[in-house]
Amino acid sequence: MRQRMKRVRLLVLGLLLMLVCIATACDNGNGGSSRSLTGQVATKGTGEAAGFNTGVSAVDNGGSVNDKMKKRIRIGFSMGTLLEERWQKDRDLFKAAAEALGAEVVIMAADGDDAHQILQVEMMISQGIDILVIVPQNADTTAAIVQKAHAFGVKVLSYDRLVKNSNIDLYVSFDNEQVGELQAQAITRLVPKGKYVYIGGADTDNNAHLFKKGVFNVLQPLIDRGDITIVYDQWTKDWTPVHALENMMDALSANGSDIDAVIAANDATAGGVVEALQLRGLAGKIPVAGQDADLAAAQRIVEGLQTMTVYKPIKQLADKAAALAVRLARGESIGADRKVNNGKIEVPSVLLSPIAVDKSNIDDTIIADGFHSRDDVYRSVEEQKEADN
Repeated sequence: MRQRMKRVRLLVLGLLLMLVCIATACDNGNGGSSRSLTGQVATKGTGEAAGFNTGVSAVDNGGSVNDKMKKRIRIGFSMGTLLEERWQKDRDLFKAAAEALGAEVVIMAADGDDAHQILQVEMMISQGIDILVIVPQNADTTAAIVQKAHAFGVKVLSYDRLVKNSNIDLYVSFDNEQVGELQAQAITRLVPKGKYVYIGGADTDNNAHLFKKGVFNVLQPLIDRGDITIVYDQWTKDWTPVHALENMMDALSANGSDIDAVIAANDATAGGVVEALQLRGLAGKIPVAGQDADLAAAQRIVEGLQTMTVYKPIKQLADKAAALAVRLARGESIGADRKVNNGKIEVPSVLLSPIAVDKSNIDDTIIADGFHSRDDVYRSVEEQKEADN
């Protein structure tokens, strides 16, 4: 009987080891629910598998500098969400840029769930990534991810969104305060006096706070002078258009629709704002600012429903981040020329410049760069012309 129980225990152990091998070898793209390692979005099942911890790291941090230069760098790209159009572009462009440098990229997206993102990172670490590039879903709670990665000798690059209160190794983004400043400058040129609404992003996203800071860098002197009054100011849960729509409807109701301008934290929230204005017959009559240069926003701009957006050339960001990730993984100098305080340290940072886009320069910026095609941007306008004829 004792011998039989021993054989059973060995059989169970063998099966568990087999499961671990399956869970950690899914980068071969041989099917199953986890498609993330071929550049697709990981399913919830993949994230749950990440919680199965073998207690053994597959990361090899030994060897000389020459060894690290020779080996193929494996990058884990952890994304908080792929809900907005722009993050899908980031995913594809970063993967292409990193692979062009000879690196391998493991991509997982957490579907807006910060706990799930932590589990996915655990899985990537167990699969032997050399560096973690992260777009945090929650700027605060993902500090645990940085600590976990460092415990296994994996450096961390914060991509576009800053991880707060952590010893992050590098931050690569756009100058997000400048994004907000460009929004406010564009709208105040059109409406130097009046009642303003600010529809912010997600309170949990550090970028949302930076955008707002930039906006109020421009607005505050006008507020102090009495030229501008902020009649509504609210964050938007999870950046979703439906919550932005609810916020804007509240703003309209609270002010009897007597509003002169709206600044929205991104194009998704601007979409919710425009929808609310359409319901009140005000779309195109009240200036609306957004940012991200989403296709829907570009179409609204040429239709006259949205005033402007801020274009952040994502290919520049993806190319720069990929190059720096490889250099960081190899222990090379990264040449970061800025520092951004994340609540714990002054993080070495590389910040790129954004571009204000409106109807006057949309052809020369996002269309000329191939970010969106002219046919896609002007489709609804051309269709309307045909209908009118």
